[in-house]
Amino acid sequence: MHVPSYPIFLSLEEQNILIAGFGRVGMRKLAMLLPCRPGHVHIVDPFPPSAEGKRLLERARQEHVSCSFSQRNPHDADLDGMNLVFLAGSDHELNAHLASLCRERHILCNCADNPSLGSFHVPAVARTPSLAAALSTERASPALARRWKEELCAFLEPKEAMAQLMGGLRPLILAQNLPSDQNAKLFRALAASGLEQALASNDTGKAGHILVSLLPPSLHERALALVDSTGPGQPKSHNQDA
Repeated sequence: MHVPSYPIFLSLEEQNILIAGFGRVGMRKLAMLLPCRPGHVHIVDPFPPSAEGKRLLERARQEHVSCSFSQRNPHDADLDGMNLVFLAGSDHELNAHLASLCRERHILCNCADNPSLGSFHVPAVARTPSLAAALSTERASPALARRWKEELCAFLEPKEAMAQLMGGLRPLILAQNLPSDQNAKLFRALAASGLEQALASNDTGKAGHILVSLLPPSLHERALALVDSTGPGQPKSHNQDA
């Protein structure tokens, strides 16, 4: 019987991460990690980084992500202090051994060459600055997940402005110290209004009218300022391979 995996979004700040193997798969793992600003990433591989790998390491430096590289085979001690492990090397026996140690130590582990040995798999991810959508075929076909995530990108792009606006509005609304049921009612009303469509079409006048009709008068001025700052030219969504 198939047991579905549990979807979760992890905060990687202050988390220590090991990437064992820095070939094509390992580089892809690092590229996905960089936007999440992990505490430290340690990479181990018996070969020096390729040109693409060097570019990724330089990107990590430029983005102020702590990252180190050890040119050698990974060993058991590399797991010490790690919160998350990606096994992306070509030595299947070594990967299985390290995955077994991760299970014993209760370390989250992704094993690229044998996913069943790990505790999680990585979905295909589409992102905008304020949104993330993940897609998994439950290991049935990562290729299909990577193909379908393009549709997620198209889905997210027109919703980015709404997500940005709500990111600014939510703390303002909560600061009003209204009863929780009133907050819930207001958030539901905003979500069900035509605000998303107005922002997606850059109709700031209509968006402002909706906000004024729904929000307490004390928030009108600041809400309208948020609308003015949420305009066209938002960054496009980008996708990340599993």
